[in-house]
Amino acid sequence: MSGTVSNRSLLRMALGHPAFVIGLVLSAVFIVAALMSFVWTPFDPTKLDIANKLQNPSWVHWFGTDHFGRDMFSMIMVGARVSIAVAFVAVGIGMVLGVPLGLYAASRRGSLIDEIIMRGNDLVFAFPSLLLAIMITAVFGPGAINAIIAIGIFNVPVFARLARGAALSLWTRDFILAARVAGKNKARISVEHILPNIANLMIVQGTIQFSLAVLAEAALAYVGLGAQPPLPSWGRMLADAQTLISLAPHMALFPGFAIIITVLGLNLMGDGLRDLFDPKLRHGRS
Repeated sequence: MSGTVSNRSLLRMALGHPAFVIGLVLSAVFIVAALMSFVWTPFDPTKLDIANKLQNPSWVHWFGTDHFGRDMFSMIMVGARVSIAVAFVAVGIGMVLGVPLGLYAASRRGSLIDEIIMRGNDLVFAFPSLLLAIMITAVFGPGAINAIIAIGIFNVPVFARLARGAALSLWTRDFILAARVAGKNKARISVEHILPNIANLMIVQGTIQFSLAVLAEAALAYVGLGAQPPLPSWGRMLADAQTLISLAPHMALFPGFAIIITVLGLNLMGDGLRDLFDPKLRHGRS
């Protein structure tokens, strides 16, 4: 019963948190657009219509058309699908690989294994995600899959460091000492006691990394290393618009706003989750 009350209380606080609500609404708009693009778009986003190229926004083409006559609104809908899919899988890779590494390193604090894991994280951090993507592309060629791999690899040390730091602060707590006295090994303690206590922190960080992954995907697509034609991508739409900004500013404005609003929404939602999950910040707001 107390768990139900706690969940309802958390829901009320979430709905009363302006940043979280705004972020949730902004994020939901593009998630719904991405899901809807699987079954419906106003026009075929890959169909060329040169006769109607560079049209301004109108009742027919809500966001106008690009230099090939493609409907911009339809392209942004499909581009939302690409950005969200790449970011979701990439952050998932980082979380699935990084959190266990961080927990294992924390359980072996001060050992050679701990040192190897942390120095490996430092090595990955030494290569920016864009440079890492260029290296991967040079070997395997450009594409969304390689963008996912590059962004995912860059996210691994982020979650590993965070999980290790959070876990280290718990290993000296009384309930962990009690679990050790009960005969539980370090792996079992990490899964049954450490992980549930740091899950909220991982969720908040995952939301923040999701927004960064959307930006990274757009940057990779902008330089031609992300999703390849004919699949629309927000970053490549901006790249196509850079030489036509004076003739058709809508080509840059709408995909640019899509990126800004999506990243803003995810960041606001992450800030709201941080406030809701952190007792000190939550009490400070009340």
